[in-house]
Amino acid sequence: MTLGPVQLLVVSFPEPNFTGRIVTELNLLREAELVRLIDVVAVQKTTDGELVALQWSDLSVDEAEDLGATVGALIGLGRGDADAVAAGARVGRDAGADGHLIDDSEVWNVADSIEEGGAALIALIEHSWAAPLRDAILEAGGVPVSDGWVHPMDLVEIGMASSLPA
Repeated sequence: MTLGPVQLLVVSFPEPNFTGRIVTELNLLREAELVRLIDVVAVQKTTDGELVALQWSDLSVDEAEDLGATVGALIGLGRGDADAVAAGARVGRDAGADGHLIDDSEVWNVADSIEEGGAALIALIEHSWAAPLRDAILEAGGVPVSDGWVHPMDLVEIGMASSLPA
């Protein structure tokens, strides 16, 4: 399975105002094949403390198992030996057996940190559009040094710290 760059997105909604627009925008990106939702967990805690959780993925169970095995093997590789790679692959494959890579226990961990009336979203988003660009960079001998999102407040902070005349 070819995999584009994956973003971990965590969003807090202290006072959610859900209208369906987030799902609409995600669906537009998915339909245009710009992103693929590897796994998404949304948790809302009502003012009564009741939890409402949704989890969804664009991956089939086989794809989730394969991706889980790959991620697990890479984590095992970081531990340094072939046995750790094999063990990591097994654990990762098992983790994807339900079609999701974010474990159910994470839902409850997220829920513990949400205030009543609030919500949170954790998403693993594959940026499919970026895979050909990444491959072209690698084929040209490029080595990624850094990547990240530039948020509007980052620009404000740069402006506050710069010596540019006002």
